[in-house]
Amino acid sequence: MERSIFNILEYGAVEGGETLCTRAIQAAIDAAAKEKGGRVEVPAGVFLSGSLRLRSGVELHLQQGAVLRCSLRAEDMIDFSKDFVDDNADTGWEGGCFLYACHEKDITVSGTGKFDGQGREVFFEEEPEGAPRECPLGVKGFRPRMSFLEDVENLVIRDVTFYDAAFWTLHLAGCKKVRIENIVIDNLKRGVNTDGIDPDSCKNVIIRGCRIKSGDDCIVLKSTAPMYEKYGDCSDILISNCILETCCSALKIGTETYGAVHDVVMSDCIVRDCIRGIGIWSRDGGEIHHIYVHHVIGNTRNFRDNTVRTGDLSTWWGEGEPVFISAVKRAGVDRIPGKIHHIYLDHLNLEGEAPLILAGSETSPIEHVRITDSEFVISRDGKTQQIFTDRDLSDLMKEDFGILWEGRLDERPSEAGRKDAKIPYVYLRNVSDVKFS
Repeated sequence: MERSIFNILEYGAVEGGETLCTRAIQAAIDAAAKEKGGRVEVPAGVFLSGSLRLRSGVELHLQQGAVLRCSLRAEDMIDFSKDFVDDNADTGWEGGCFLYACHEKDITVSGTGKFDGQGREVFFEEEPEGAPRECPLGVKGFRPRMSFLEDVENLVIRDVTFYDAAFWTLHLAGCKKVRIENIVIDNLKRGVNTDGIDPDSCKNVIIRGCRIKSGDDCIVLKSTAPMYEKYGDCSDILISNCILETCCSALKIGTETYGAVHDVVMSDCIVRDCIRGIGIWSRDGGEIHHIYVHHVIGNTRNFRDNTVRTGDLSTWWGEGEPVFISAVKRAGVDRIPGKIHHIYLDHLNLEGEAPLILAGSETSPIEHVRITDSEFVISRDGKTQQIFTDRDLSDLMKEDFGILWEGRLDERPSEAGRKDAKIPYVYLRNVSDVKFS
């Protein structure tokens, strides 16, 4: 049975990128929903819009050459988070969103067109000529998310491009039965908070064949306070065959971990010029366990700090660690981080600029970690250290042996912060049952 087609031009949308087309595009979406489903087509051309509410049974399809451009005016956005309660300011709920859905099912976003978040209008260069220009860009004005999709069952996002987000790109909250495949996310690499894909308290998610460049974590699983309260743990996630580039972590869990994150497989990915390759961060009480990461290749590296501004938004978190596993309290809160345990990493081949970090705390040790059949090459300041997991690594774990890395140990966001350090190339703190082979 062929699906009915609802072309946005027939509902009054005007091409050119100057006229606000929110009402026309929403009318096409609502008409398709009224017919119990259909395809809303965006033809070639540029169309400016505020928040669009996606409906059950509707496919939003961007044809080749179509650009759906996000408005940057607050009055054009749905304030999806006005009733949320969260004591973690790092999450950043403000700003509204471009694509919105809540308590829906059977939604598809497809096509070879492009969603344009206009991040170029909110980020600006403040580094002087001749500076390294690797730090986060300056930020101005209103920054909406590219999407906030809450409690959607049977969600498919395929083939489209998300371009130049001003804030998080795909925020999936409490969604179930999700398939994201063959999409491109192409954000400003120095545009802070431009995460790629954020499954938040989601279940049964498949992400595969995606190419992501972002100014924050490429793919990051989490369980934020308001979403955990409504939807529980984040679990049963498969991520594979992606190419990832970022000034933050390529494949990450956390830092928001109010609920548990478990039963996750990440595999067959290339990480290119990322500050961290695999990051697992416990901060908020939920346990992280049964995480499997295998066949990941590429490189990690550090990026220079801002030369004219200080503070967290002047630097990226990390120093170029291929693997970073951390369970440390947030600064200023009483919450004890949940334990990290049963972590399995194998067939990793990564070059980096900082040690392998497994750093637990007395109240939240890291337990039962296996790193097998992997090779790491750590190079910094003319010194190179090779790490082969099938050899004796005892010398590279000793504080007093003399084979030490000098730099900064960055455990932000946490009470440990970021500080100068002289540590082993395999740094273990408050860990037990960790084996390399």
